[in-house]
Amino acid sequence: MGSENRDRLSSLPDDVLSHILDLIPTKLAVQTSILAKRWRHSWKYVTKLHFDDMRSFTSLDSFTKYVDQVLKLYKTTHVKSFRLDCEMLVPSATTLKWIDEAIRLNVSELEIHPIPLELHRPFVCKTLTRLALCWEDRNITFPIDLPLLKTLDIKVYSNPNLNAFKIIRGCPLLESFSLHVFQDLGDEEYYFNIPTLKCLELNSFRGIYIKKVVLNVPNLEELFVSGRLWSPVVMENFPTLVSVTLSCSRGPELDQSWVELLTGLSGAKSISMRILGNNPSISPMPRFLNLKHFEFRANYSYPLDWLLINQIIESSYELEHLCIKKKPKHPFFDEREDSCWIDPQSVPACMLNNLTSIKFVNFKGQQSDIPFMAYMLGNARVLKTVTIMWDSIPLEEELQLKAELLKPPRASRYCEIHFIASGSRSTST
Repeated sequence: MGSENRDRLSSLPDDVLSHILDLIPTKLAVQTSILAKRWRHSWKYVTKLHFDDMRSFTSLDSFTKYVDQVLKLYKTTHVKSFRLDCEMLVPSATTLKWIDEAIRLNVSELEIHPIPLELHRPFVCKTLTRLALCWEDRNITFPIDLPLLKTLDIKVYSNPNLNAFKIIRGCPLLESFSLHVFQDLGDEEYYFNIPTLKCLELNSFRGIYIKKVVLNVPNLEELFVSGRLWSPVVMENFPTLVSVTLSCSRGPELDQSWVELLTGLSGAKSISMRILGNNPSISPMPRFLNLKHFEFRANYSYPLDWLLINQIIESSYELEHLCIKKKPKHPFFDEREDSCWIDPQSVPACMLNNLTSIKFVNFKGQQSDIPFMAYMLGNARVLKTVTIMWDSIPLEEELQLKAELLKPPRASRYCEIHFIASGSRSTST
């Protein structure tokens, strides 16, 4: 309130008020219409319509009437973001009616999940740039035309060939594609032939065995693979790859497939890896000629595999930054012993010329933790920074760990070691 008891918020221009209302849930924005006469119509000009608060409605009928009324009174001719996230079963015809209304409003970003949706006619939108769908097993038989779409996120329960890949064909400018498959019958082949794609995310939560995954994406820069993708992956075209994140389960019978996968990714500049499964070491390990940053993340269920880390270091001639992330102590998971660290027969080339930083998260001082750090400190000639992070521990135990880590000689005269205890002390030397 101003000095003269004037409501300064209500005197803001309409576009500023609409921007403010865009920052709160749509239902609350609509409720501001009762504040004052000045606010009666302000909500009608918001650029985001998010209908994802069904719990506050007593029935599906009341929710449906609410959405219909909002869309009827809405005044703007362009809605930036339209989201529909329902816990109740909304009829497909009703959902399609709302999607038609969003298209009429020149929607830019559309999110529909987790609603059974059956497209029984062509799906055309000339303004859509981002589409997110959670899809059941619905076969698309009608044309898809999304000429400006750049981002596509799809979750399907099975058989993405029936829908997800058909949508891709109608997106000539697609740059980012995320596919989550909840369950697969194991007899499909996934072909990603997308020349414009820059970012690809594949996730299979309960996949059994996909027959084959073929990647022909000549402009891909970022790749994320997670879940149980235990299938052969054929890498046909990866000249521009920059960043790779792997968080996968694998079976021992697919060792050769993993060699082929990593060979296809060997041109990446950054790799973050978490491989779940027994004996995850890869042989023969391909050479990573461009790798600058490597991160290995441990998992609660499996111990840290030092042999695999050793293989990566020996195969990465240009490696500059190394990060090891152990999992913090967890009350529901037993602590498993890591594999033993074994010094390489010869010092890896990256440690002689390029490795400048090492970060060790959740350091525990276990069987191989200190020998690993002693080897790195004693052989990395251009090392500048080592960061050791651990959970808060008794001061006496912390001082003992620091003493152990400071004993080994350092090959680099300029190396600094930073000790960071979560939530408390941090020191450097």
